[in-house]
Amino acid sequence: MSLGEDGYDEDHGLTRTRLPEGEGDPYAPRRGRGGRGGARAGMSSRNLITVVGVVVLLIAAIAFANRGGGSDSDDAKKSGDEVSAGATAPSGVKPVGGKNGGIASGFARTQQGAQSAATNFAVALGGSGMFEKASRHAIVDAIHTPDAARDLQTKLDQAYGTGFLKSLGLNDDGSAPKGQTFVSRTIPVGTKATAFNDSEATVEVWCTGLVGLAGEGSTKPVAQTWFTVTEKLRWTNDDWKLTSSEQKQGPAPVSGDLRASSADEITNAVNGYGGFTYAR
Repeated sequence: MSLGEDGYDEDHGLTRTRLPEGEGDPYAPRRGRGGRGGARAGMSSRNLITVVGVVVLLIAAIAFANRGGGSDSDDAKKSGDEVSAGATAPSGVKPVGGKNGGIASGFARTQQGAQSAATNFAVALGGSGMFEKASRHAIVDAIHTPDAARDLQTKLDQAYGTGFLKSLGLNDDGSAPKGQTFVSRTIPVGTKATAFNDSEATVEVWCTGLVGLAGEGSTKPVAQTWFTVTEKLRWTNDDWKLTSSEQKQGPAPVSGDLRASSADEITNAVNGYGGFTYAR
């Protein structure tokens, strides 16, 4: 895998967008009435539980690896921008112009800048690049403070061990089996700053995501997930950087009764649609 499969590669046409306000996911697995869609449409409850269980294991591993990495001392402080739980909406603020390892950088030293940083970081942490060692190390170095990155690398190498990779149907090096495409994408729905000052911020990013293997014969079909990422950021070297992050499941809406796409349709969509640079 490469960062390009997460939508950061320039060859995929890096695009800036505003955060959506609850758009549905057209690739969500179907529930309820039967129909077309091959293995995805007929996915048994046991397979669904397996997929969800794997996601929970990763969430737990990342939360463990990040535990104790941030500072809570200034969480309640407010200065500059007032902390607000208002709806995510376009601000009109000029988007970031820089990149670090293919990930947006150069965020404003404002509450909106912190939310934009947290959103882009959530996308990077939830991408397929995290499942291969070299690209994972590059992502972690790009978005964390130097101290946090140094402490995190070994712990994440252990969390993304061969046992966990095999539970997802991946090879020992994190690559997908021949003839299949591994899908791991995070799509932010909205953000909320729960604490902010000009040096530190805590931001929650509500996300939906896709995870699984697309391809004929896949035993881990691509499924939809919903989760919230809580990120602690610190202003470091003229930019926002992560000191720690953790995830929890939900909030999850009722799944729409949509026909599940075929394995080929999912594979073509993943390979054909690049991701976004997110800004408030």
